[in-house]
Amino acid sequence: MASSGVRNGGPRMSAKPDRQGAGATPKAAAGKQRLSSAAGAYRRTSSGPLPAAGVRASSDGVSSRVRVAVRLRPRNAEELAADADFGDCVELQPELKRLKLRKNNWELETYEFDEVLTEFSSQKRVYEVVAKPVVESVMEGYNGTVMAYGQTGTGKTFTLGRLGEEDTAARGIMVRAMEDILADISPETDSVSVSYLQLYMEMIQDLLDPVNDNIAIVEDPRTGDVSLPGATVVEVRDQKSFVDLLRVGEAHRVAANTKLNTESSRSHAILMVNVRRSVKGRSEMDVSISGENGHSSSMMGSLRPPIIRKSKLVVVDLAGSERIDKSGSEGHTLEEAKSINLSLSALGKCINALAENSPHVPVRDSKLTRLLKDSFGGTARTSLVVTIGPSPKHRGETTSTIMFGQRAMKVENMVKLKEEFDYKSLCRRLDIELDKLIAENERQRKYFDDEVERIRAEAQCHIAEAERECKITLENEKMKYHKEYLDSIKVLEEKWKTHQQPPKRQIKEAESTSSDVGEAHNLLQNEKMLRQSAEDEASDLKNQITHWKKLEATATAEVVKLRKMLDTEASQKEKLEEEIGVLRSQLLQMSMEADETRRTLDKGDGPGKIFPGLDSLASQTRSSQPREQSNGPKQPIAKLSEQVGLQKILSLLESEEPDVRVHAVKVVANLAAEEANQEKIVEAGGLTSLFVLLRSSEDETIRRVAAGAIANLAMNETNQDLIMAQGGVTLLSMTASDAEDPQTLRMIAGAIANLCGNDKLQTRLRGEGGIKALLGMVRCGHPDVLAQVARGIANFAKCESRAATQGNKVGKSLLIDDGALPWIVKNANNEAAPIRRHIELALCHLAQHEVNLKDIIRGGVIALSAGNQVYLPLIYPVFAC
Repeated sequence: MASSGVRNGGPRMSAKPDRQGAGATPKAAAGKQRLSSAAGAYRRTSSGPLPAAGVRASSDGVSSRVRVAVRLRPRNAEELAADADFGDCVELQPELKRLKLRKNNWELETYEFDEVLTEFSSQKRVYEVVAKPVVESVMEGYNGTVMAYGQTGTGKTFTLGRLGEEDTAARGIMVRAMEDILADISPETDSVSVSYLQLYMEMIQDLLDPVNDNIAIVEDPRTGDVSLPGATVVEVRDQKSFVDLLRVGEAHRVAANTKLNTESSRSHAILMVNVRRSVKGRSEMDVSISGENGHSSSMMGSLRPPIIRKSKLVVVDLAGSERIDKSGSEGHTLEEAKSINLSLSALGKCINALAENSPHVPVRDSKLTRLLKDSFGGTARTSLVVTIGPSPKHRGETTSTIMFGQRAMKVENMVKLKEEFDYKSLCRRLDIELDKLIAENERQRKYFDDEVERIRAEAQCHIAEAERECKITLENEKMKYHKEYLDSIKVLEEKWKTHQQPPKRQIKEAESTSSDVGEAHNLLQNEKMLRQSAEDEASDLKNQITHWKKLEATATAEVVKLRKMLDTEASQKEKLEEEIGVLRSQLLQMSMEADETRRTLDKGDGPGKIFPGLDSLASQTRSSQPREQSNGPKQPIAKLSEQVGLQKILSLLESEEPDVRVHAVKVVANLAAEEANQEKIVEAGGLTSLFVLLRSSEDETIRRVAAGAIANLAMNETNQDLIMAQGGVTLLSMTASDAEDPQTLRMIAGAIANLCGNDKLQTRLRGEGGIKALLGMVRCGHPDVLAQVARGIANFAKCESRAATQGNKVGKSLLIDDGALPWIVKNANNEAAPIRRHIELALCHLAQHEVNLKDIIRGGVIALSAGNQVYLPLIYPVFAC
């Protein structure tokens, strides 16, 4: 019997002979020597030209065919012993890129591939011809996929995931691809992050975080892109950390020992490498500085945002296809093999549909095909390596693998460049530049203010000094001239007195007086000259005062000019802030749609006139029964959803108007009643919005209708898992404990009853108080509420009975542990037929297992059967016990 387990992280193909080592036969060694002489014939090929770096592809993309290479594994020790007398079932012609498949001893079929790799091809050669063109296109901004397909034990994991710790030449495509990516990026502007997953038994599990074992696939409704938001994403800075991540992931990957492979992969491994690169030289922001009168001011030039390229490299190591009779799988390993073959079969159907240009491609048949939606027929550049073995006893599997590769070569992808504007980086740069401009502006303003104060102080000092000197000079000159004037008057008086004397004396004195007059005349001339010089000096002082006043006026004009410059820079600052606001509003454009709708409602004539179908729909909902009885026309809910849009209807759940919220939640509840709309509502976030509304609203109508919408969504198994994951049972239980309205309790009981019918949720449902919440709602006593409670208990008992029959559950029923049996017995003969029917079903399921019989006997079921023949079958297992 094959044993299954978890891989211990060592090399996947360590139990097999080395691809180029001693495991090769002498015949193979001779072939290796012949091939080495023809090594020059190998040439690297590409799948067609891609757009040059920096040139965006058109919206239609560039056509690129899937490239397929075939790789032959050398014979292992078992095949060397068992098939020693038989030749290989394939014949390779690598120089012609052909492969010949031997159908029998005399008939061969020839197939052509993009590359044909012999058993002697090195890991480096395989990487260069298969994966390196894809890695180069990823670095240029395109998505890329490298995938390995083939029979189990033919070397897929060796080709892709070999770590090469013992021998660096044995490194696989994953390690070599990351080496090239890290060597080509700039750590300052670029980033690389990885996720490592496995698809095991149709469940996506995180190899880097084993606790995360059921990751949901999210598909963008607008673009159709597939993403895994729940997966662990680790940023990679160096090669050593990446190899450590691969080692951790390989340790958690599931493997098993089969007859065909001692370490057979039981899951599809998926490595996702996200590359984010900044395009240099195309988005530099020009900043020019212009100066005037010795003062500089910053002016913003170009506001073009930087451009980034986001690309993704996906490396897929598919689990090997196998035939059960050859692999010897049984038990759990057999179930794993079935799951692997089903997913590979779904992938083959998609490849066939794409190769034949079928209008329908069944990508939703498997999670594997949904994850590879972009790789085949999408926008990624894809390379496929198909691995085959030489043994003739596996000719059928080899033929199937070759035909898969031939069909894949017919698939055309439309490769598109992934570029977008980095508005966040531009905002950060503008914020930094704005801070610099503000700081420079404040510094220059302070300098200008200081300079104006200095010039003003100097001018005042010069003016005061000139006025003081002028005043002193004028006083001195005035005193001097006044003294000379008094002296002159005194001399003239003395002379006049002399003229009044006798004639002789007068004659003598006249003579002397004439000489004195001459002297006086000279003195007068000197006085005139001194007065003129004083006036000239006073005029000079006045001129100096006028000059300093002109300097003061010039300084004042310069201060006014500086103030105007500061005002201009302030207006420029306001313009920059407005431009930054516009850019930020563009970044938040998608999130502002709901706010715009609310503003439109506030500015319009009334909330009912924006979406007239909303009130009419509410009125139709209230009068639905009379209109159905009268066979009158009824407007379909789906038509209103198409006119208004599901996203806008969900946004109205957050409206401040109570009537708008009531009508919106009724529309959502009616849409949720149709199975076709449930997935759209959940993908658009409707389930989360209903939980928020149920938690925050105090309106009994809103709570009742929201609980009914959740009950409708709970009819889908996928939605049941989401309800449990988001704490829906706890929230419903809390709402039930506060509610008094029978119809609200009926809706909540119906939602929990739907969850009780899921086998996988039994333990979690009981642990979060679902059973006790059902039993707590019987306080209402309303027949409709009791019917829903009875239905939930019947569903729970049926799932428990099925699990006990299959051996998945042991021990007493959880219903009995939570005290449901007394209520069941009490209402077994209820007058309402729905209640009685569900209780009969629950008792029948409980009585099928002996571990519950003791409690059933104590609960009074024997006395109950005496009054109702329906319960007589319950007595037989009781007496048998």
